[in-house]
Order: sequence, then C-alpha cells, then structure tokens
Amino acid sequence: MIQVTETASKKIVANLTKRGQGLGIRLGVRTTGCSGLAYVLEYVDKVNPEDIAYEQDRFIIVVDPKSSAYLNGLEIDYVRQGLNEGFEFNNPMEKDRCGCGESFRI
Repeated sequence: MIQVTETASKKIVANLTKRGQGLGIRLGVRTTGCSGLAYVLEYVDKVNPEDIAYEQDRFIIVVDPKSSAYLNGLEIDYVRQGLNEGFEFNNPMEKDRCGCGESFRI
C-alpha cells in the first residue's frame, strides 16, 4: 500500500488541474545513481492493463508490477525547505541513500 500525505495530495491535485488533464501519478523505480535505485514520478493520463492502481480521494496512483515490490509501505510527502520544494519519498524498506539523496538501496 502507498500512502499520500494531505500536503502531497493537494499538490498533486493542483498540478493535475494546472495540466488540464490526467488521472493521477505514475510512480516507479529505475536503476541509477551510486546506491542503485531512484524514484520516478510522472503524471499519468491512462492506465495500462498490467498496472496496479491505488485509488485516492481525487486521483489514482499507478505502479508498474516490477516497481511495486520496492514501493510497498511508501509514503509520499511534499516538503518545502527554504527555497527548495518537492516530493519526498519515505520508504520503510530503504537500507540507505547516497549522499546527495538521489538514489537508494533496499
């Protein structure tokens, strides 16, 4: 299961509204960086038959089957720190992250 904080949920809905279309977000992982994996988030306009969809209040989260094993229990938040802001992924399965925070290892 994937959880979304209220702050992140509001940001996702605002971005979908600004785009003028979209069902929700597609969340996945890809191989990269010094620790091995990185989160990928993009807006989604259609769901593929093999996708796993998690219904939220006003949008859906779509995950491909290969990524789902790495995302179980994930919490998505949206944070602002000084001039920086963005989505933050809190994954209880993470063993460590690289120094720059770009990639992680499970």
